Amino acid sequence: MAHIALLSLVSLLPLAANQRVFPRGEEAPFVHIPLAHPDAYTSGEVHGLMMSLLADSVAQMQADKDAGAYLNIHAIDEFTPCVNGYAGTEEGNTFSCNNLDLYSFTPHAELGSKTEFGNDIWGWSSHSREFALVGQTDGTAFVEILPSGQAVYLGRLATQTHTSVWRDIKVIGDHAYIGSEAMGHGIQVFDLTKLLDVSLAAEPREFRLDVDMAAHYDGLPLGPSHNIVAHESKNLIMAVGSIPRNHSCAAGLIFVDVSDPTKPTGVGCAGQDGYVHDAQCLTYAGPHAKYVGTDVCYAFNEDSFTIYNISDPSNAEIVSTTPYYGVSYSHQGWVIDEQDQRYLLLDDELDEVYQRGWANNSHTVTYIWDIQNLEEPVLTGHYSSPVKSIDHNLYVHNGWAYESNYGSGLRIVNVSSVVEDPTGGAFKEIAFFDVHPEDDDVGGEATFTGSWSVYPYFKSRYIVINSIERGLFVVKYNGK
Repeated sequence: MAHIALLSLVSLLPLAANQRVFPRGEEAPFVHIPLAHPDAYTSGEVHGLMMSLLADSVAQMQADKDAGAYLNIHAIDEFTPCVNGYAGTEEGNTFSCNNLDLYSFTPHAELGSKTEFGNDIWGWSSHSREFALVGQTDGTAFVEILPSGQAVYLGRLATQTHTSVWRDIKVIGDHAYIGSEAMGHGIQVFDLTKLLDVSLAAEPREFRLDVDMAAHYDGLPLGPSHNIVAHESKNLIMAVGSIPRNHSCAAGLIFVDVSDPTKPTGVGCAGQDGYVHDAQCLTYAGPHAKYVGTDVCYAFNEDSFTIYNISDPSNAEIVSTTPYYGVSYSHQGWVIDEQDQRYLLLDDELDEVYQRGWANNSHTVTYIWDIQNLEEPVLTGHYSSPVKSIDHNLYVHNGWAYESNYGSGLRIVNVSSVVEDPTGGAFKEIAFFDVHPEDDDVGGEATFTGSWSVYPYFKSRYIVINSIERGLFVVKYNGK
């Protein structure tokens, strides 16, 4: 079995000095955490393990569907408030919640998917209209979120080549950039203004690959990528996790200039630290004076948190590479304040699975980084969720972290106290919406099911969640 292979690669690696900061003033014992040998990350063995675990989970969910496990799932197209801890009253369509009301739910089958499994999600706004871009294993569904919170399926763009569990979407301006792990997929470029001409009363439109895309970029080494990253102000797209690892780009950051979306142009890559799983790239605003005004990528590179200076994409440089306490698979993260980049949150996708470090009870752990010195980031503490679950994608908006935590769904955590207390001791969960009720009776499980990702940036304050096995949820915070 793949997971046994990882455990067989264990070695005892010491914690770095700048990782010996522990939360709430309690100094933890200086211990050695069992980690996979670095060669297992470099070779791709650990990444292969994680992908196989998720693929196996999707296969099991397919078997469950075939056996009728999800027959009671159906669309909810009217406001369903969170009352006494639940939204809904029907078996299979009732979800535990707190301070988040459900406005609509649309199954993947009603969003045009033949495979009926979802993955990433992003959003786009045009004046007062808001749209969700819903990733699925066989393409991307385009959905308008009405002022009432209802979701209207407008159409879809099929996958470029094959189906894949992994699809990722980002937006710069009026164009969506879509990548996938499917071989030969490249980056699809889609002009989102086409959605403005689709009548809400019309049949959903099947956008054609040969005539409806603005462009298709196939300059990646072999075409697939694990994630797409956008540096909006620089019109720069980064494809990460493109294979093979022994290419000169080493599955690192691959830079694509999209100043003209109809003519995406490769402008370099950064392979110095090998495989990059995900990243956030933006113009640095301080406080590290040396780098103010430069373009940086905060990258999550399997066994480290790595920061790049990408001001010149053709000659990107590593600023720092830092392993950390409990590292199992450095997956994704986000700065808490883009205008004052002092702290960053990181999620690790395998620590809950293998109960490493602070995740020794499989409760979701969010790592807190002090990045005031980009050359020496310091792990200052963590936040532990009240329930068991694997974390996946998180985004921060106005002091709240919106965490898509697989089986425990969307968890909203107030992280605005980080400046006063960077240990995370004052972090507090203020809302949640659990899209995977199957494990509620056991307090959650560290499995690859439920919520893949979330988009929390609509001005309407609607939040959209893409569930792997169910579909699109539209929710809104109802608390103070």
